[in-house]
Amino acid sequence: MTPPGSSTDSSAGSPRRLHPSKRSSARPGCARSRDGSMRGRTVTEQADYPDQNAPGAVPAAGPYYGPVAPRTNTLSIISLVTGFFCSVAAVITGHIALNQIKRTGEAGRGLAIAGLVLGYVGVGVTALLIVLAIVFATTFGLIFSSIVGNTSSVPSLDASGQIGAAYLDDGYLQAGSGDTIVDLYIDPMCPYCGQFELANGRAIATLVDDGSITVRVHALTFLDPASQGSDYSTRAANALTCEAAINPDSMLDYMAALFASQPAEGTTGLSDDELSALSTGAGSIDDCVATAPYADWSQQNTDDALTGPIPGAEIASIQGTPTVLVNGSQYQGPIDDPQAFVEFVVGAAS
Repeated sequence: MTPPGSSTDSSAGSPRRLHPSKRSSARPGCARSRDGSMRGRTVTEQADYPDQNAPGAVPAAGPYYGPVAPRTNTLSIISLVTGFFCSVAAVITGHIALNQIKRTGEAGRGLAIAGLVLGYVGVGVTALLIVLAIVFATTFGLIFSSIVGNTSSVPSLDASGQIGAAYLDDGYLQAGSGDTIVDLYIDPMCPYCGQFELANGRAIATLVDDGSITVRVHALTFLDPASQGSDYSTRAANALTCEAAINPDSMLDYMAALFASQPAEGTTGLSDDELSALSTGAGSIDDCVATAPYADWSQQNTDDALTGPIPGAEIASIQGTPTVLVNGSQYQGPIDDPQAFVEFVVGAAS
């Protein structure tokens, strides 16, 4: 018998023990070849591929995709968007977004800062516009107040009562407070009215100053057609009324200056600037002359005078200028004789 662990050499015919290192440690098994077919595999080869389902086995790692980017903070996006149309909202959401980003580590810090910049720029621009609007409104208010102050004594066409020396309801301009009433019906372009004023104006002013008479001036406009379409009589009557309303103490002085500079019939007459320059009163009549608030009022007075009646007068209506009534009685003396006129006034008063 051959002992265990020995073999028989066929050439020598005697037994020989194998060296332990020469012993095969492989056991029959199965393995899949490269082409997919099954082949014999040793236990040693199986050890190179451990069973991952075995207890205590470490599973193989999955695929690696790199680090995951943090999500963008929602309020930072809102801050940026609202920065273009709602500055206050952009500022509020921008600050909240920065606090959230600092706490959570979210992305969007740059968006929040951009929204804050846009928001604060918008707030600054809005504040600047508000300041400019206030300055403009204040400046405009001062200008408007100045204009109103210069023309506050000028009524609308529906105004009534007394403004300065203008008695609007009664249709005349008044100077003095004497018991004797002298009504002067004049047209600024009438040459005979100019002659009457040059001859008697000083005497009338003296009687007014000493309290002897009250003068009521009725400025008519029927000679407008004689001024080449410039309506000089209306413009001059308006200017005289402006002076009476704004500078009542200078009304007679303005009338004297008006007739001293009287244009000839058939011309366009003085310009508005020239009419304004005749004023010697403290208040400017420039705007009043330019806007002509008394033009229609003067023309209405003309219609009333020409159609009548004339209250308290011995005549029914005005037939021409100058017409002078003293306590209702018509003066028919020479227009260039101041002594005759004064005597008539004194006689009417007695």
